[in-house]
Amino acid sequence: MGKVVHIASESWDVLCQMSPYLLFGFLMAGVLSVFISPDWVEKNLGGRGIAPVVRAALFGVPLPLCSCSVLPVSASIRRHGATRAATVAFLLSTPQTGVDSILATHALLGPVFALFRVGAAFLTGVIGGGLVMVSGGPTDIENSTDQKEASCTESCCDDNAEGTKVTRALRYGLVNLPRDIGRALLLGIFVAGALSALVPTDSLAAYIGGGILSIVIMMAVGIPVYVCATASVPIAAGFIHMGASPGAAFAFLVAGPATNAAALAAVWKILEKRAAAIYLASVAASAVGFGLLLDVVTPFVASALPILSEHHHPETSPGGTIAAVVLLALFAHAALTGRTGREPAHSHANDEPDTATASTAIELMVTGMTCGHCAQTVTNTLQAIPGVRKVAVDLPGKRVVIHGTPPDPQSLAQAIRELGFKAKLVT
Repeated sequence: MGKVVHIASESWDVLCQMSPYLLFGFLMAGVLSVFISPDWVEKNLGGRGIAPVVRAALFGVPLPLCSCSVLPVSASIRRHGATRAATVAFLLSTPQTGVDSILATHALLGPVFALFRVGAAFLTGVIGGGLVMVSGGPTDIENSTDQKEASCTESCCDDNAEGTKVTRALRYGLVNLPRDIGRALLLGIFVAGALSALVPTDSLAAYIGGGILSIVIMMAVGIPVYVCATASVPIAAGFIHMGASPGAAFAFLVAGPATNAAALAAVWKILEKRAAAIYLASVAASAVGFGLLLDVVTPFVASALPILSEHHHPETSPGGTIAAVVLLALFAHAALTGRTGREPAHSHANDEPDTATASTAIELMVTGMTCGHCAQTVTNTLQAIPGVRKVAVDLPGKRVVIHGTPPDPQSLAQAIRELGFKAKLVT
């Protein structure tokens, strides 16, 4: 019983440290989701040269998308005219960070880690996208008529969508985002608390305490694991407690959010093989390179790096306690309101109203959707198909029901497969 209480106490301390920054990060993420339209982002990722690659990497740094939810967004910007190089840059920089994870990193691991995280995400995107650009491969068709006509006209880009911009920002930041990452984040906090309470300090220092081998080990641990950028922060802190060097923990922060087995398979499908290989190599090189650099500078910035152990927790402030309670309330509310997992169904703007005789219900089984971003991208993609009038996504049940008269039901499944998901016609 004493160990359970100790784990709970350590987990609560971690939650209190992160909560004020997470709440602010969620609000900022909501603002970004509404006031920076996807249409505007997509229009800036086409064209020739390195500029679209730099812009794609830069746009990706603050966006709160994990390595799975970034896949359909990347597929969308690719269809809307982004070059392969810009798409790879976006795929590399986006899942490593987000405004919420940057603030959480600052709260738990200090400003040096936060700055390294931003720099690593941006430079990984630029380098990876640049390598794709100079490596050759299929030629991008830029500024074609089809791409100009593909400009986003869906609800995500519509200023007249339901609710004001403020209410949509609050809904995304305080409901959708907590619902998407809440479970993973709380699990990460629990893991950090358990490691701090049960594992002796520096117990693995002999294996991951420094040097390129320890960094490679932590990178290898992170690549196949599914962990979002924010949830990876307390886990990295737990590794530091067990004796990992700052550079080794940072390698996990880079590789964990940027890759996982499912995401790598989808990247291979969305992009051609050469670009996918460059994607993986860029993540590995960034994890090792920035990990080594952080270990080199650690002696000079030691005062700004935390030591996570039961003897080094700062006292929990009243503000941190209140923020933790508010955050838990948000997670509970988001979980309760999202129990059905259904995204709102929208009528396609260019279609006439449904009639009982003209509309057909088509059901698909879709696997690979992990969050609201995935469900919304599937909805938007299907609504863009002529004849589709209404789409309902059951996220937990992995079901998508389409109403309307599409020319070919199999084309619906194919459109979803092009996003990187698996889709099969049920009825």
